[in-house]
Amino acid sequence: MYNVFVTRKIPEEGMEILEKECKVEVFPEERIPTKAEIIAGARDKEGLLCLLTDTIDAEVMDACAKLRAISTYSAGVNHIDVAHATKKGIVVTNAPSALTETTADLAFGLLLAVARRIPEGDRLMRRRAFTGWAPTLLLGTDVHGSTVGIIGAGKIGTAVARRAKGFGMEILYASRKPNREIEEMGGIKLEIDDLVRESDFVTLHIPLTRDTYHLMDERRLRMMKKSAYLINTARGQCVDEKALVRCLKEGVIAGAALDVYEFEPAVTEELYEMENVVLAPHIGSATTRTRTNMAIMAATQLVKALKGETPDQIVNPDVFTKKS
Repeated sequence: MYNVFVTRKIPEEGMEILEKECKVEVFPEERIPTKAEIIAGARDKEGLLCLLTDTIDAEVMDACAKLRAISTYSAGVNHIDVAHATKKGIVVTNAPSALTETTADLAFGLLLAVARRIPEGDRLMRRRAFTGWAPTLLLGTDVHGSTVGIIGAGKIGTAVARRAKGFGMEILYASRKPNREIEEMGGIKLEIDDLVRESDFVTLHIPLTRDTYHLMDERRLRMMKKSAYLINTARGQCVDEKALVRCLKEGVIAGAALDVYEFEPAVTEELYEMENVVLAPHIGSATTRTRTNMAIMAATQLVKALKGETPDQIVNPDVFTKKS
């Protein structure tokens, strides 16, 4: 039996996979554990299953000398020092494909919500302030026939493009490599600056790296059309949140719809008061089926790594070179 520490209880289907092969200890509280609590739990364990809210850095790994594998219950791995894990011979896995379509659904839902002012309408109704149809009531922006700019043309970006095609949108995308599927839909590859200038909706689908930190900074936000909207379901730090607030206050862009935040779980206070901003609590993958599939994938990958097999979703394949 392998010894495994799980930083929060995951759906039962994933726990069952772990418990068949491992002796499992789960952090007992429904909150983000501190670094010290993670170290205390994982110090004598071979496996660690963590969440995207857990910082698994060199300090954690160095304190957990028996650690052989880390599996994250997320697609992103920016919370893990992958280079240090590789150096120490620790396998790192993630759960990317399980949440592609679900996150794309939310991204497009946020786009629709901010364009058609749906949350504003909901708030108006709950205030009992609806007095009847009027020609100028909550005028929004057409989604059909508009131009969407997709930054990051991986699996989620491509899934968003499919939804945009169904709405008759013009599709622009920015990516390091051409995306044949998007181009077969009529999508056009542009540099980021050109995409930002030409899009009615700019939606982010990129991992957080040194290159993507504050990718949407004040300079790029001010390139956007005054009538354009920013959608972010990627990582909060990809947007300079303070610059976004300034641009929203000044009317530089029409609005924003956000599922992630630069200082998460904190949110820049002014965003709460803006009617042209839609805020969601990081629920991109939050459906029962997807979260279950993520648990199954994360658990399966961890068990494979502990058995010495090559996981399907390995983040650092170079680890095997390091080990040898």
